[in-house]
Amino acid sequence: MITVRGLTKRYGDTLAVDELTFDVRAGRVTGFLGPNGAGKSTTMRMILGLDHPSRGRALIAGRPYADLRRPLCSVGAMLDARAVHPARSGRTHLVAQARANGIPVRRVDEVLEKVGLTKAARRPAGTYSLGMSGRLGVAGALLGDPPVLVLDEPVNGLDPDGVRWIRRLVRDQAAEGRTVFLSSHLMSEMQLTADHLVVIGRGRLLSDTSMTEFLAAASSASARAVVPDPEERATLVRRLMTADGVSVETSASGELTVEGRTAAEIGDLAHHCRVRLHQLSDVRVSLEQAYMDLTARSVEYTTGGSSTDTTAAGAAPNEGGRQ
Repeated sequence: MITVRGLTKRYGDTLAVDELTFDVRAGRVTGFLGPNGAGKSTTMRMILGLDHPSRGRALIAGRPYADLRRPLCSVGAMLDARAVHPARSGRTHLVAQARANGIPVRRVDEVLEKVGLTKAARRPAGTYSLGMSGRLGVAGALLGDPPVLVLDEPVNGLDPDGVRWIRRLVRDQAAEGRTVFLSSHLMSEMQLTADHLVVIGRGRLLSDTSMTEFLAAASSASARAVVPDPEERATLVRRLMTADGVSVETSASGELTVEGRTAAEIGDLAHHCRVRLHQLSDVRVSLEQAYMDLTARSVEYTTGGSSTDTTAAGAAPNEGGRQ
């Protein structure tokens, strides 16, 4: 378990992380989201003892990272997939980590096979693609078979098969009772992977809730239905429009988009009116839309009228390309 209490980080006059408090619990995948510059990487670095908080604390299994005797056996981390000497082979890089933490060298070959790098293990890491570097970083995180995993953007550079592999890997790790803390900008994949979400903006906590509750809070009652018969469609629309707070959009194909009513309510009304339906479903908000709505006020700069590729004020001056 990771415990964060009042975590704060200042760089001069810049407040990068502002009184963050949350828990990352074992047995589930916790997604860590926020706009560029929100303080995600700074928070992860403080959890891992790479940056010192100005105030507050971050603990792993009740202890600061610096107090862990064999760090790789307590927490596996990947913050920068390219943080490997380019002249070293992938295997040599992992062997050095293993020996420094008292891990048997045979474990190196086990994790190389697990991440699919056995054939490339003796190549210089500088020749690896971004996706291969990511796999090597994950191998390093798994090396000590730790109960806690902290992964920053592990899907970067991976092909679709690699993205699915990461999803299965982290979910399997959580199913085995491990604590998994995962950041990503790939919202569609995060929606499939995470059980719980911690969302920050400008260094402040915006949400700490389950994926189900996060999406439910962002959703409103709305549904889509297909009514093939024009007269029956007109009847259903008239009945729907008699209620306050309901709006209906129709298309030439016979599809109705109804705001203010659920699929179950529309189905009951159609049955009462003897209207035949070909399709009926609730409209669920995506994680991307719910996230964008929540963080809209936490984005300082937008491009082209969009808040998708942004940099928020409050980023640490030395974060560079970190997010």
